[in-house]
Amino acid sequence: MDDHPLPLHSIGELSRRTGTPVRTIRFYSDQGLLPPTARSRSGHRLYDEETAERLALVRTLRELGIDLPAVKKIVDRELALPEAAAAHAKALDAQIAVLRVRRAVLATAARQGTGAEEIRALHQLANLSRGERKSLVDEFLTAVFGPEPGLPLAGVARTLTPELPDEPDAAQLRAWLELAALTRDPDFRAHLRELGQEIAPGTGTPGVPRRGLAATVREVVAPALATGLAPDSPRAGEILTALLARCAPLLGGGEADRVRELAARLERYADPRRERYLRLLAVVNGWPPPGSPRPALTWAAEALRARHGQEAVSPRSATGA
Repeated sequence: MDDHPLPLHSIGELSRRTGTPVRTIRFYSDQGLLPPTARSRSGHRLYDEETAERLALVRTLRELGIDLPAVKKIVDRELALPEAAAAHAKALDAQIAVLRVRRAVLATAARQGTGAEEIRALHQLANLSRGERKSLVDEFLTAVFGPEPGLPLAGVARTLTPELPDEPDAAQLRAWLELAALTRDPDFRAHLRELGQEIAPGTGTPGVPRRGLAATVREVVAPALATGLAPDSPRAGEILTALLARCAPLLGGGEADRVRELAARLERYADPRRERYLRLLAVVNGWPPPGSPRPALTWAAEALRARHGQEAVSPRSATGA
């Protein structure tokens, strides 16, 4: 053994002391990360106490995912550890962003029972650029509200515009994927277009504020929901009368026509896709979750059936089908 002022350890002893397999120490040594302090007379590698500390640092850096060339520069003090850590953290951020997108696609596909064609579409939606996302949303809103919607449709279009942040979290990514897919649904587009036509310029009554039927129903029915009033109770009839009176400017015609038209609109507004879109939109944009209009719409529809009968409120009767 060569003369050395400090105690030296064989590769087997270093392995036992540090819990590192011999083959790993030998590999690091061959890569120049753990040069032997000396060699025995028989040529075996020997290591001092500083090598054990160096090995601990090498293992830590490797477990953090730093590549071997960078690790060698760090332990040789050719590269400052904070600088290397910052660079690696930035690289990890990019990897995490990619993995987040992949996970959102896979989670959405698993939840929706997606097939091969659909998962390709989801993957494309997840990887759209900011400009491509804007084009998709603009095309959807134009298809629903027209190329140059006037008031109040322009304001409605703005409230329905998703804006995915540059660094979305997992929930926002999943919501964007489902929302983007929903915007491509031609039936959903037609549904929103029909609702938009009800508040389009020229379709209202002069002097009547354009509050919107769904909002009016929620306002009038709110006391009944708060007290748990049954829609087939006598008191419910009074609330229904007030509702029909409030909605009269929006509905027109005689009482029977108003009842049928209100029933038809309640059915359209209760479409679960509309509520789902609004909930997904809130997640994507980071807004508070919206309140659901369904309880009020359902209560009003049941009150109509209780008071006027199923045939009187049938949307088929209203359309003549």
